[in-house]
Amino acid sequence: MKLVLETVTKKFDQKAIIEGASFEFEKGKIYGLLGRNGAGKTTLFNCISRNLQLDNGQIAIEEGDQRDDNYDNTSVGFVYATPHLPGFMTGYEFVKFFVDVNKERLAVIEDPQVYLARAGIESKDQHRLLKDYSHGMQNKVQMLVTMLVKSPVLLLDEPLTSFDVVVAHEMKELIISQKDHSVVIFSTHILQLAQDLCDEIVLLHEGKLTGIPSERIHDADFEEEVVKLLSTSHAENNTLNSILLQEGGQ
Repeated sequence: MKLVLETVTKKFDQKAIIEGASFEFEKGKIYGLLGRNGAGKTTLFNCISRNLQLDNGQIAIEEGDQRDDNYDNTSVGFVYATPHLPGFMTGYEFVKFFVDVNKERLAVIEDPQVYLARAGIESKDQHRLLKDYSHGMQNKVQMLVTMLVKSPVLLLDEPLTSFDVVVAHEMKELIISQKDHSVVIFSTHILQLAQDLCDEIVLLHEGKLTGIPSERIHDADFEEEVVKLLSTSHAENNTLNSILLQEGGQ
């Protein structure tokens, strides 16, 4: 299965945030999306999830010989940087509601307590209102329910920044488990996290998407090369990326 972006363009007030971006993301890999502040990472995610309409180009999900250019937004799981949860519900009530609504999409249905405990929400907190949860706890619940349905595409916008070391490790393991059935893309500004977790890194810079050879991710000078790519024009990037590709093949 692939998520295919072809010459995708998205503008706001005539300013192109994404401009002619093309890339193929495959199931079985975790992609780290890196870019400077304001580069358009969240805009790109909103385009993929159908929250925003494209100004030009196509986004499709391909599986075998089948191509779906008009996939429904339910095909995309989206974990937002800022959790979007109903604060008037308890953690237990929300997970129960989510499971009831999506029961036909779940391979196995368990008690909400089991799911919440798996996400590190203790029993004493499961019946508290979500509005009283910390940001990190809300993020846990959001990630939990998004991953339950095993959508073909999973987008994670800065997913681990609000977790402590132990929980971040648990969430990493959960993210890794998702690549068996989903195209997984997460945006982050933490290069070390991308190196630890990703099979491939994709840069979003000046509206374009550029893949970095996977064999270069753990090179000693990788951080320096990424900084160069994100600090130069797209034309210069083409030259630098060609050098990366040549060196990666040596």
